[in-house]
Amino acid sequence: MPSRDGRAEAGPESRRRNAIAGAFLRLAVIALLIGGQATSPPGFGLTGDRLTVTALTAAAAVTLTLMVVIRLRPALPSPWNDGLAEAVLMGLTLVAAIALARVADSGPAVAVLMFGVGAAAVRHPLSRSLPLLLLTLAGLGSSVVGPLSPSITPEARQHDLSLCVSICVVFAVAYAVRQRRAATAAQAGEAVLAERARIAREIHDILAHSLSAQIVHLEGARLLLRADRSQEALDRVERARELAKQGLEEARRAVAALRDDAQPLPAALDALAEEFRDATGEECAVVVSGVERRLPPETELAMIRTAQEAVTNVRRHAPGSPVTVRLGFGDRECELEVVNPPGDEPGTPGGGYGLVGMRERAELLGGTLEAGETEHGFRVRLRVPA
Repeated sequence: MPSRDGRAEAGPESRRRNAIAGAFLRLAVIALLIGGQATSPPGFGLTGDRLTVTALTAAAAVTLTLMVVIRLRPALPSPWNDGLAEAVLMGLTLVAAIALARVADSGPAVAVLMFGVGAAAVRHPLSRSLPLLLLTLAGLGSSVVGPLSPSITPEARQHDLSLCVSICVVFAVAYAVRQRRAATAAQAGEAVLAERARIAREIHDILAHSLSAQIVHLEGARLLLRADRSQEALDRVERARELAKQGLEEARRAVAALRDDAQPLPAALDALAEEFRDATGEECAVVVSGVERRLPPETELAMIRTAQEAVTNVRRHAPGSPVTVRLGFGDRECELEVVNPPGDEPGTPGGGYGLVGMRERAELLGGTLEAGETEHGFRVRLRVPA
């Protein structure tokens, strides 16, 4: 499910676009490598052996081309579709680029080294990318550590040392990018799991409340039918039917509240008040104060469910009593208050788990819930951070 800010999980089409983009980047590196060597003057390099340079360029181009094929054809048989095969090809590319840089002092070869080390750090775990980095540093650092080749000038050693430092920086930045992507993917996975748990909790609460009440009424109807009290049994069946309809409506409301296109909180409370008026004939006023704004979906759903439970309790335990629902938007918190005077008729005794469920919802959001009798009746007050 996409989140409210528009983020969504990457699908197969998105992964294919990323693969095509990576393949085109490799093709660009191949073109840079071949073009750079083709336009070099005849007498370049330390040896001037154009045949050697051409062979090394071709080797680097071939290995890069094979990685392009693997990137665009992920359905190739093993081991071509394994990340290890790509890592080996990357290592061969780096070896060819190091030799080319040694023979021809080639700028495109240096670009291939930078690209190879960075791509390895982004695409592969540290167990595969770090050996490639060490391989590159070993190939370039032979002229830096010790007088291994007296013919290499101090300027060339300084150049190789700078190149080694640059490659290390590229590797560190690319590895940081990989870690950032992994952290983002983990956060997205946690958000998906949290949303699934929230949906499961809402549906569980609705079904547990609705089905348990239906079972009680249907069991009573069964006993009444055995006692030949058909009219009372019919009343029980009618009550169970109404509970089933209410449960279905509550499930629809919960799913709608979790969707991005859910109606604003004041509108949802107005709809709840309208249902109360139609069902009881009593007044249910909704008073909104503060600057109205959208809240996180889990906060809005908790407030709607709390108001619904409180209004339902009025119908059960204080029949004939009007209700006032107050919603206040503050700078740091949002407050919901449901109050009612004592009922004109005796209601159903309490003892359910409605208040316990409301308190659990408030605690999950870092808020508080107060419920109890007052001088003028009964009050339920919910405060949540907003």
